[in-house]
Amino acid sequence: MRASQKDFDIAVHRVKLLKEDPGNDAKLKLYALYKQATEGPCNVPKPSVFNFIGKAKWDAWNALGRLPKETAQQNYVEFVSCLSPSWESSSQAGPGASGSWPESEHVVVTSKDGITTITLNRPTKKNAITIQMYHDIILALKAASKDNSAMTVITGNGDYYSSGNDLTNFTKFASDDLEKLSEDSANILRNFVGTFIDFPKPLVAVVNGPAVGISVTLLGLFDAVYASDRATFHTPFTSLGQTPEGCSSYTFPKIMGPAKAAEMLIFGKKITAREACAQGLVTEVFPDSTFQRDVWTRLKAYAKNPPNAMSRGKQLIRSSEKEKLHAVNAEECRVGRESWLSTECTTALQNFLSRKARL
Repeated sequence: MRASQKDFDIAVHRVKLLKEDPGNDAKLKLYALYKQATEGPCNVPKPSVFNFIGKAKWDAWNALGRLPKETAQQNYVEFVSCLSPSWESSSQAGPGASGSWPESEHVVVTSKDGITTITLNRPTKKNAITIQMYHDIILALKAASKDNSAMTVITGNGDYYSSGNDLTNFTKFASDDLEKLSEDSANILRNFVGTFIDFPKPLVAVVNGPAVGISVTLLGLFDAVYASDRATFHTPFTSLGQTPEGCSSYTFPKIMGPAKAAEMLIFGKKITAREACAQGLVTEVFPDSTFQRDVWTRLKAYAKNPPNAMSRGKQLIRSSEKEKLHAVNAEECRVGRESWLSTECTTALQNFLSRKARL
């Protein structure tokens, strides 16, 4: 059976989880098949003879000739399954089977009582989202969209729902790589937000604590948002020289009105759970002492509804705006990339990271 895009995405993730080094030959084969599957035949100049690693990679990729992308994708999935034999592709495991779930330390996926739960599991870092977590959440949502659960819930482990982007990701790149970093980040962000826009089932946020940045801006794409009364919502984009994302430049004014949206997205005002609920961003607020019990009791009851009817209802509510949301997402990513390349943003991020280092 031909490997699906989901099989390929999970295989790419599985490679990152290999506990033993597969060896240079295997790594070259993986590199070549990945490049062929994503970009097609080798299309870059041959490196110099003194660039040993670059030349070895180029030779491996070039040796695949005109091998079709689909065949390279299939070969990649099959080769990864040989390196990690305990894994089965989603097409083999079937919907809802545990073998279709990607493994991740910081994004934990469970399914019970008709609910698939995606938990941000980085409590010592306030569930700050790393680049790898972006990929993991995308894979988790794609798997959840096809499993046999009635709805999907996203929540956080520990005191925070999420402190948003882990800005220390930026320290991993040299200054002369900023152009590539901004392009890669914009592509990841667009794909990430697009996965939320296209998610076909009821999607619920269980906001167990403070939420910052993208963990807030995405809330306009959820079907319900339940929050603890100790949760707060903060979007400090301007102070970091950045601009709104997650389609919030469209969803927030629509939900809470232009003035309240501007207070959050432009001026960076932090609001309480009660304020967020009064403004329509949060569906309902619960006392923190009974939050987990009350929310999950309600969600389990909702999950007993006919799942297809709930999904069809969501599509009727959301489908008319999908095209608009994708356009907004693309424009936010374009403007965001311009911001990331600006001196203003670079200086703001450097100042922020410097302050954190002194704490």
